[in-house]
Amino acid sequence: MKVIAINGSPRKKGNTAFAMQTVIRELEDAGIEVELIHIGHLQLRGCIACGKCSVTKNKRCITTDDIVNEVIPKIIQADGFLIGSPVYWSGMNGTMKAFLDRLFYVSSANGNFFRHKVGAAVAAVRRSGGIPTLEQLNKYLQYAEMFIPASNYWGVIHGRTEGEAQQDQEGVQIMRILGKNMAWLMKAIDLAKQQIPMPEQEPKVAMNFIR
Repeated sequence: MKVIAINGSPRKKGNTAFAMQTVIRELEDAGIEVELIHIGHLQLRGCIACGKCSVTKNKRCITTDDIVNEVIPKIIQADGFLIGSPVYWSGMNGTMKAFLDRLFYVSSANGNFFRHKVGAAVAAVRRSGGIPTLEQLNKYLQYAEMFIPASNYWGVIHGRTEGEAQQDQEGVQIMRILGKNMAWLMKAIDLAKQQIPMPEQEPKVAMNFIR
């Protein structure tokens, strides 16, 4: 089994990365392979709502000069998805949002390749804004019919400068438990698929209230 983990922070060794690595250690201890991809330092264009991915149906974004299309095949093959973002102005950072907007748009336009995978999100924050950021991240997972594991509190860790999050003992425990629960859920779903048919996927009903 494999998880693709996306670190939205521009700091490869910052507090967001530390939180994710804490989750990842538990996954790896459970025998699950994890590939951590850092995107926060990259130049990423936001979604331009051109709709071309809905026309081509080739599981690719029309913007081809960045990492988004490179990551898509990895996610399609994976069993789980872990995302993490620092908190900027009480929300996720812009690079992460640009990445997720395009990634999930392509998925939605191509049969939803996130459906029934296990997805988890974490946020790193200095003081406030962690919960709004976590809610933003989770909305992508919920929209895509992913199974979301829980911890013993919300998935937020506190720290400003590099290494400070290690002092947040409760935050570290939250990440550790999240990793354990994510690993268990992935294995439980894999076992269930062998015995119980998965729910049939329904065509998306989309409504526009402007006539």
